[in-house]
Amino acid sequence: MSDLPPEPSPRMTIAAFLIVAAAIIGGLVLLLATRPTPVAITINPPLPTRTPEATATPGPITVYVTGEVAQPGVITLPYGSRVEAALAAAGGTTENADLERVNLAGILRDGDQVHVAARTSQESESVLATPSGGGVVFVNRAALEELMTLPGIGQTTAQAIIAYREANGPFSSMEDLDQVEGIGPGTLANLEGLISFEP
Repeated sequence: MSDLPPEPSPRMTIAAFLIVAAAIIGGLVLLLATRPTPVAITINPPLPTRTPEATATPGPITVYVTGEVAQPGVITLPYGSRVEAALAAAGGTTENADLERVNLAGILRDGDQVHVAARTSQESESVLATPSGGGVVFVNRAALEELMTLPGIGQTTAQAIIAYREANGPFSSMEDLDQVEGIGPGTLANLEGLISFEP
């Protein structure tokens, strides 16, 4: 009698094969399930840098320098220049200049007039004389040319005085005149004694 174990039947062989195959497949599924999911990394391009807009630089101004200066005339200066710079550009003042009546620190505007009076009062009276024969300018009836004879009053400011006068009526005080565009404290100080508010 033979001691060899009986050979497995074909059905048992197939069953064993299926068990092994199922174990392998299950192991693969478990392995894939436990693997970490890759994280997608998105690199955004840097935002474009906005270039600041360049601010417009104010252009030069043109002023008219008259009176006791070495070289009176029309002078071009950088924006924001002061009266002192205008006098220097005109060659400086003469020995007879009355600087007490000039605001050297005043800031100029385009179209301003800088007038340096003489120390004597005769020049002021001749320059500022009006058709009425007085020694001052009557701002409530003066023409453009008469207003431009005043220190610190150029064509642009003189036109503004006339426009304000026509729109709001006659001036009655320095406070009224201060409402005109282009006239500031320095200009008002230079006009003391040179103007009249008579109608």
